[in-house]
Amino acid sequence: MPKTSRPDRKRSDRRTREPKEYEETTLSVDRVTRVVKGGRRLRFRAVVVLGNKKGKVGLGTGKATEVQVAVQKATADAKRNMIRVPIVNGTIPHEVDTKFKAARIRLLPASEGTGIIAGGALRVILEHAGVQNVLSKRYGTGNKLVNAQASMRALQELRGVPPNEQDSSVSVEETKQMKEARQDAEALAGEQLTVKEVRREDVVGE
Repeated sequence: MPKTSRPDRKRSDRRTREPKEYEETTLSVDRVTRVVKGGRRLRFRAVVVLGNKKGKVGLGTGKATEVQVAVQKATADAKRNMIRVPIVNGTIPHEVDTKFKAARIRLLPASEGTGIIAGGALRVILEHAGVQNVLSKRYGTGNKLVNAQASMRALQELRGVPPNEQDSSVSVEETKQMKEARQDAEALAGEQLTVKEVRREDVVGE
């Protein structure tokens, strides 16, 4: 009897799966060994990137004797180490240059339509963070784990909108008025008020 004729199978269960909150990508799965007294211990190390493409991204690693268990540990570690990335108009707010171990990462803001000019682990992390336009350059080692850690450190150094960039919702005239009002308040706060006593004879004599 063919398997498709079984009435107890429910195909609708596969279609009603809820979408995941975070998207997961396995960067690498490496076989690592540790020398102990009895010989060598063989394990697998997984590196996982997790993100919601809305400004949150995480990087995690996990080791286990099986690949699937190592990936699960790395995913749990990435959830614990989530960071928030400031995104302005689809790109990063300012330039950042970071060095971590043997890797050096440089990120530059880009205009609309540029796309993600990056490769390797940096591109995966930027895509999961939700960055749409960015220019980047990588120097140094080609190790995926070190480059991923350097990329996360570079994203942690982003500090929102630069202070010299004006808010588009505030006009230039309103900005000038606010600046003048602040200057007047600072001038009044710095002045020392003195009270001079005036006699009646001096006023009448004049």
